Amino acid sequence: MSACGSSDSGSPDGGAGNTPAALEGVGPISFVTGKDLSGNLQNQIDEWNKSHPDQQATLIELPEDADAQRQQFVQNAQTQSDAYTVLNLDVIWTAEFAANQWVEQLPESEFPLDKLLPTTVETAKYFDKLYGVPVDSDGGLLYYRKDLLDAAGLTPPTTWAELTDACGKIQPTNPGLQCYAGQFEKYEGLTVNFSEAVNSAGGVVVGEDGKPNVNTPEAKKGLDFLVEGVKSGQIPAAARTYKEEEGRRAFQAGELLFHRQWPYQYAKASATDGSSQVAGKFAVAPLPGLDGPGASTLGGHNYAVSKFAKNKKSAVDFIKFLVGEDQQRANLEKTSKAPTWAALYDDPALVEKFPYLVELKKSIEKAEKRPAVVKYQEVSTAIQSAVYDAMGGTTSSEDALKSLQGKLEELTKQ
Repeated sequence: MSACGSSDSGSPDGGAGNTPAALEGVGPISFVTGKDLSGNLQNQIDEWNKSHPDQQATLIELPEDADAQRQQFVQNAQTQSDAYTVLNLDVIWTAEFAANQWVEQLPESEFPLDKLLPTTVETAKYFDKLYGVPVDSDGGLLYYRKDLLDAAGLTPPTTWAELTDACGKIQPTNPGLQCYAGQFEKYEGLTVNFSEAVNSAGGVVVGEDGKPNVNTPEAKKGLDFLVEGVKSGQIPAAARTYKEEEGRRAFQAGELLFHRQWPYQYAKASATDGSSQVAGKFAVAPLPGLDGPGASTLGGHNYAVSKFAKNKKSAVDFIKFLVGEDQQRANLEKTSKAPTWAALYDDPALVEKFPYLVELKKSIEKAEKRPAVVKYQEVSTAIQSAVYDAMGGTTSSEDALKSLQGKLEELTKQ
């Protein structure tokens, strides 16, 4: 992501040293995030506020939709408003905000970066300088109905063919059960799911050289997995309207055999308060691929400090509080969200309670980045449009990828 968000060939501060300016100011702050699907952020803020009566943090929630979140973050930055202090940025936005000088460079010595998963720390850097702190990560996982697979004598699928075969064996005796869903609405989630499909078929969306590479046999196999899934009915028509929450609700209602989803779903699907029909009946596995286990897309969020905010020292201290091991442990236990503190993945008590942690750590460590390009939002929008049309049957996979290749080449010109 070192080139994301700026066409400048140099660093955003014009080549200054790695020592950031002092961040000063103590007092009230705001913490701005997309809709808190975990329900635990306010608890963490309340804990901070109890011990910092003169530095109260106020939670500001933006929409659930990632694209809508980014729009509001950008609008706030472009007006240079001080209404936002600490920003909860998707990993793909951090470099863009740094390049545009919308967030402050952070002092690395203030944070326990050596205790965090290295892949997550890299998402928070731009030209080797720190502009955010990874407080939660994400890797795609395959949620599956373990009770139904066990009853059929099947193990979790490692390939797409095995997934298809499992659906064919289980669905006939379970009327109303759908095969598979992910995040297939036309938004950032579709870019993620498409990227995972391409990577899982041995292809790349954008190569390490920064050049798009989607008009290939490998990319076509990845897109065909999604297109043929819709055409055959294995991916239900309703799934083309699914973001994270729509799919979660469908899985928890017992409507899906397999579901590609982030870790946060684990705690909600395990709830025993009647909100989940699959509590105790599901498990997670690595995403399947063409010829073996597939590749996840790296997700997660970095906490950054707005360039235009007041009380920046309080903001830094607030981030230090949330990134600490105790807070990350508590957040994992209450929400099942993926921590960035590496040692938590190897804690025997946590692994016993959240057995998916072993697979999740592998997923995050091996996860593929989304396209590291200057005009990321435009690239993502082009991908969403092409993939959504192909899945809807209005264009063929071959034509969609050929057209997409041309658009991406135009968008990634140096």
